[in-house]
Amino acid sequence: MSAERMNTDVVHPYVGRYPGVQGRRPVIVGTRFMVSSIVQNHRRGLTVDEILDEFPSLKPAEVYDALSYYYDHRSQVDAEIDDLVDIESAMRRYPPTVRPDNDGR
Repeated sequence: MSAERMNTDVVHPYVGRYPGVQGRRPVIVGTRFMVSSIVQNHRRGLTVDEILDEFPSLKPAEVYDALSYYYDHRSQVDAEIDDLVDIESAMRRYPPTVRPDNDGR
């Protein structure tokens, strides 16, 4: 059994998915801050402390839990990142949740 399959029952108290928030992609609970954004910054070489400096509204436990979530759901988050890097695909798959008024403004 793969490590990812074994760890899917792990509770991640700081990560959730919600209708109408970032296309139901995993986010930090109570925010619109995506797990994939934390992962991308970490891949760029930022340490957890540097991520916290860059995003001071986040707490250390939230960032660590997002990274833990990633390692428990690596293939899912990697696929999400691949889709998000392709802007056209991302717009089709995750349409904006904020829509302009009917009068076009």
